[in-house]
Amino acid sequence: MNQSATSNPILQLTTDTFRSEVLENTSPILVDFWAPWCGPCRAMKPILATVAESLAGTVRVAQVNVDEEPGLAQAFGVRSIPTYVLLQGPKLLEAFIGLAPAQVLVADIRKALEKQSSAG
Repeated sequence: MNQSATSNPILQLTTDTFRSEVLENTSPILVDFWAPWCGPCRAMKPILATVAESLAGTVRVAQVNVDEEPGLAQAFGVRSIPTYVLLQGPKLLEAFIGLAPAQVLVADIRKALEKQSSAG
């Protein structure tokens, strides 16, 4: 699969990289919990790329394969996929479930960030 060069590539997270990339990093990150066999998850791939480009410099985008990292999925109470969690360090800002258009997801993420900064 050809992956376009963007300034905000989608990180592939594992249990080993989760702490340094997410919990110990203060920049917001959207983590997509997905699986290769999940049709809606596969449909979200290009949408996530658009979200990553739209939010470059503001929010990083990452994925966790729930088949390979079931412990991470369990830690976030993921019961259906795709599930996306917006985190800033260890703090959960928002969670989203299901297939969503890029512009809706970007708007929801921006709204959650605004709510966080005004509460901050």
